[in-house]
Amino acid sequence: MNIKRRKTASRTKTGRRRPKLSRSSKKTSRTRKIKKKVLVETIQNMLLESFRLSQPTLYEQESISRKILLEKSSSNPIMKPRPENSWEAYQVFNPGVLLLDDKVHIIYRAIGIDGISRFGYAVSSDGFKIDERLPYPIYQRKMNKLSYYPSISGGGFGGCEDPRIAKIEDRLYMTYNAFGPGELRVAFTSIDREDFLNRKWTWKEETIISNPNEAHKNFVLFPEKINSRYAILHSISPKIKIKYFDNLEFRDGEYVESRYIANSNPNGWESKVKSPGAPPLKTDEGWLLFYHGICKREPWKYKIGVMLLDLENPEEILYTSRLPIIEADQTYENSGFKPGVTYTCGAVIKDKKLLVYYGTADTYISVAYSPLDEFLDNLRRDRSLLKEIGEDKVWENGFNSS
Repeated sequence: MNIKRRKTASRTKTGRRRPKLSRSSKKTSRTRKIKKKVLVETIQNMLLESFRLSQPTLYEQESISRKILLEKSSSNPIMKPRPENSWEAYQVFNPGVLLLDDKVHIIYRAIGIDGISRFGYAVSSDGFKIDERLPYPIYQRKMNKLSYYPSISGGGFGGCEDPRIAKIEDRLYMTYNAFGPGELRVAFTSIDREDFLNRKWTWKEETIISNPNEAHKNFVLFPEKINSRYAILHSISPKIKIKYFDNLEFRDGEYVESRYIANSNPNGWESKVKSPGAPPLKTDEGWLLFYHGICKREPWKYKIGVMLLDLENPEEILYTSRLPIIEADQTYENSGFKPGVTYTCGAVIKDKKLLVYYGTADTYISVAYSPLDEFLDNLRRDRSLLKEIGEDKVWENGFNSS
């Protein structure tokens, strides 16, 4: 039996019958909906276009910062592991450098078959091509035992890592990280300039200069006295921290008391500000200090930034680059023991050119360079841009945690 359903008139919430729309009214209603949809899409597109048009400012900002990026040598990596030398068969990286007699002297970290971390030596006349590289290590810690597990800081079961060298008068001073079973501290040694040049490796006996009850790394010595005192920079986060000494004897019980917090830069690229890199370089405008940070967008990468410190009061940061100046974007920087890591312990100014030496992937050694005047000029331009957008004072009171 077919039962015809009665069509019930559409009713409003009050129960009244909804007036029946004519065909022309329905068409008008559909047209309005279409127009409304088009209008919404138009507004959305206008907002997106407005946002896109605002980006050149950000891109310009990045472009200016990117110009500060040092040019990487076409010869990179300039040093690789040597399988024929068992002590440096696996890794060579994180070199400290020094300019003496117009030559770049390189002291680098090496790890070989036995897993001990030592320092090797090489020299370059032009800063790019290695003229000579000794087949034996020039420095090794005296250790009674090794760790059962390799260090997360570049590998190895014990030894010395990350040499940083500074010349004051006729003596060369070296800070480095000393590690082994239950030990991670900062050590200190020195050598006479002439002995170094004549390859008489008469290093002074190791002295531990960080607190014995704490883990510390990466202290750097300024290459000249400040206000007639030796200065060791031992932390950059949350603020620049420098310890001053009348001498560098470090008698019993004399340590650098340091405090470090891995803060972030809320307006910068760093999710974690890590450590100073090379010993500060003196320029007419201030001390150039290279430092390391972990990137917000690429947390697996260790990148290098730069800041300029006041000459007379180096605790004061004059300005910094908004973006990293060296980062892993080459094949040799992304293949090795730690892909994506770029790490510097040494830089020099040679023939008015800035040369920054750095380890890549904890496996190789590379160099990046720029005319010094151009580098400083671009750093100033970067600061001017930050000032325009109101972010130039981010460093004034140190990094803010986030």
